[in-house]
Amino acid sequence: MDNGNDNILEMYLYETNTLLEQLDGILLNSEQANTFTEDDVNEIFRIMHTLKGSSAMMEFQALTTIAHRIEDLFFVIREHSMDAIPEDLHHELFNLMFLSTDFFRSEVKKIENSEPLSEDIDTFLSDINSFMQKINGGGGAAAAAAPAAAPAAAPAAAPAASVGSEGNTLHVFFDEGCGMENLRAFMLVTSLMEAGLEPTYEPSDVDSNPDSASTIVDKGFLLHFANPEALDVAIEVVKGASNIQTYEVLANTTAPTPAPAADPEPVAAAELHTAKEQHTPAPMDAPVHQPSAGGAPSGNASANRGAASKQSIISVNLSKLDSLMAIVGEIVITESMVTSSPDIRGLKLDNFTKSARQLRKLTDELQDISMSIRMVPVSGTFQKMKRIVRDMSQKLGKKARLVIEGEDTEVDKSIVDSIGDPIMHIVRNSMDHGLEENVEDRIAAGKDPQGTITLSAAHTGSEVIITIQDDGQGVNPEGVLAKARKNGLLTKPESEYTHKEILAFLMAPGFSTNKEVTEYSGRGVGMDVVKANVESVGGTVSISSEIGKGMCVTLKIPLTLAIVDGMELSVGKSIFTIPIHNIRQSFKVSEGEVIHDANHGEMINRMGSFYPIVRIHDLYQIDTEITNIEDGILVWVDSGELSYCLFVDELLGEQQVVVKPLPSYLNNFNIKNSGITGCTIMGDGNISIILDIANLYMAAQNGNILH
Repeated sequence: MDNGNDNILEMYLYETNTLLEQLDGILLNSEQANTFTEDDVNEIFRIMHTLKGSSAMMEFQALTTIAHRIEDLFFVIREHSMDAIPEDLHHELFNLMFLSTDFFRSEVKKIENSEPLSEDIDTFLSDINSFMQKINGGGGAAAAAAPAAAPAAAPAAAPAASVGSEGNTLHVFFDEGCGMENLRAFMLVTSLMEAGLEPTYEPSDVDSNPDSASTIVDKGFLLHFANPEALDVAIEVVKGASNIQTYEVLANTTAPTPAPAADPEPVAAAELHTAKEQHTPAPMDAPVHQPSAGGAPSGNASANRGAASKQSIISVNLSKLDSLMAIVGEIVITESMVTSSPDIRGLKLDNFTKSARQLRKLTDELQDISMSIRMVPVSGTFQKMKRIVRDMSQKLGKKARLVIEGEDTEVDKSIVDSIGDPIMHIVRNSMDHGLEENVEDRIAAGKDPQGTITLSAAHTGSEVIITIQDDGQGVNPEGVLAKARKNGLLTKPESEYTHKEILAFLMAPGFSTNKEVTEYSGRGVGMDVVKANVESVGGTVSISSEIGKGMCVTLKIPLTLAIVDGMELSVGKSIFTIPIHNIRQSFKVSEGEVIHDANHGEMINRMGSFYPIVRIHDLYQIDTEITNIEDGILVWVDSGELSYCLFVDELLGEQQVVVKPLPSYLNNFNIKNSGITGCTIMGDGNISIILDIANLYMAAQNGNILH
């Protein structure tokens, strides 16, 4: 495929996935009410009509056929209304619709992976047809209703004279050589429908006939509207559409004969507008915006604003945003190199200093804007969990509901994509063996017969806290300890393990307390995968639980991975960076304040608690003259449940740094488990190592620096 058709395929996939998410939301909410409202029926009908048309344009036959048949089904439902469908068939209808969304998603996944689409869809079609016969009393009404759906979904363009008033027809030509003009025409019609319009159009079969593309190339695309007010809104939509070369308003609606855009003269009393005008802020010519005799209704202005607002949001390929962030990162590094150049060190350059300050301000703004572009709400990921809970409730025979809180919380797009699987696994874990097996057990414990899983998100400065909590039976620490003993995970007497340490075994590789392998758990692939995935994006996982009350899993996730605020510090001739959000305090101490234990470990009393001290020069074997505790400085850091102090030579200052991944060959040296998460390039061109506060403490313990 050429680049133009690749873009069309991307557009198709984006639109289809968006529609399927919208459809899932409608189905989940409607199933709770055990019915479809009239608006739901109309919306599902529209979604299926759009999927049918766009899939036909792309020649995805299986998707087209199923979408068309579901469209027929909802035409029947729309004609009969849900009240006419026996209530005992509602459950079957919802299952059928969820199966259809699963089918569409699986086919879309095949398209994304360049795999062949399904050809054998006869069984699925038979299920749909069988259900249609049931709601029609087993007769042939369903078959008769199917052809009726087509004109309802894509009405043929009526003769122009029947439109009812003059000047209500738009004549559109697309850019020369843009390709697939019929698909572009259908997408334009879809945009008009989303703006609340119901145009008729010629050719009328753009959604099902690829040959109509040549007709549009030769004669253009005609759109007919019921009144001038609708035409005003339509013009705003057309002006915002892509690949429009020209459009014109036809004043004479009596059987117009489309003329090529290059020669508008044969069309009497028509205004020709080039695509360039869609970017012109000046108002259109008077013949186009002339109100009717009675004046435009008050709703017209708001309709125009609504049409304009639809064009204010665009979708951008994530790879382009990655490239943007990479360029911004290089700008940050270059700006630092210029302002920190050794060539100007010690010079008094007032104008340069003023310009450098302004450059830093603009660079910071550029960073903030480029990072905000990548921020997306977690609602998409959270809403998908509703389907997980719904399906598992039916298969496991458990009554459960999902409560979502803070779904508008925004996180970097790459992080949102990375945490979807961990959240799904935790929700499945809560459903499978978090909630009680029997309703009687919940009632006996004084609980609601219906279990509750709460999924919440909240900002805390530089990170997002995501919690998945259930009100089930909780984790039995004795059972976990017994499993840990069996797996040889114990490193000290059982009586010395705290409750938190026992729960931490749940995240050990291959650890599972399920005795039986089920569809959802017990295969030895458990919370260790969740922990690994979350830590791969710089996050942490912690578990809390109480017998009989339930379990809570907390994920702490950084907002972004690209650029962080860091504190640069030195140890010998080495430079390190600690993310600012990990730092609580920095302070100097005297030798008398340091407490030594029997194993030569060091601790410091801070705010009534004792915290271990990690000497970085000892951990990484760095030569330095600063070995006396009074000559250096302590940095109090924390990460998740960890809190301790780092001993360093000196603090160099706060700096925004661009996180660079470590070279892949360093993985052979287990570098990530040594407390190092990445590196950054400083203004003078040197490298600064970015420390991972959580793993650094573990590295110190494993290296016998701590006891």
